[in-house]
Amino acid sequence: HNLGGPSMVVLVMDPKYQPEYQSIVDKYPDKLAFANPGVERQGSVENGLNKLIELAGGKCTYIAVHDSARPLVTIRECCDVVKDAKDHGAAVLGVPCKATIKESEDGNHVLRTIPRARLWEVHTPQVIKIDTLKRGFEKVQAENLEVTDDVSIVEALGEPVKLTLGEYTNLKITTPEDMDVATAILLDRNDETITLQI
Repeated sequence: HNLGGPSMVVLVMDPKYQPEYQSIVDKYPDKLAFANPGVERQGSVENGLNKLIELAGGKCTYIAVHDSARPLVTIRECCDVVKDAKDHGAAVLGVPCKATIKESEDGNHVLRTIPRARLWEVHTPQVIKIDTLKRGFEKVQAENLEVTDDVSIVEALGEPVKLTLGEYTNLKITTPEDMDVATAILLDRNDETITLQI
């Protein structure tokens, strides 16, 4: 892929942590900025989107929303999902589910087994046309919808979202055991050469 780096990065983080990263933001005043989080993920994404729109002045067409709990995403995955979003309007990284998924209403008994052939585990980045995401947020607020990820907002508009095949190594780090797995993945990648055209 011949994609350059992002034109701007907005770091959505709690103000109490922002001073730790201020020196980095100061080095890139036209490319890096902070936004405060919302109460839920949806509010955090909307705050980041609004800051991006404010600073970019219409120069950005797409937004890539990435969860910092997924630090193992590869450059190739990022390039693939951006390309798919440019072709389809919205795209999300994901992998086919490997586990058997059971549905339960009470948390004690199995209601049914959901066929995994149709199930994908969704990752980030999730890349969406900015105008589409803005319209989606308007619909979510007007209809008081609850969405669990960014492309759900696009789904609420009835618009397509391309599934971009990612890697199982793009795991979400939420437990100490995840850190052990992440360390092993990084050690395994140590021999890889990374090149990025900017």
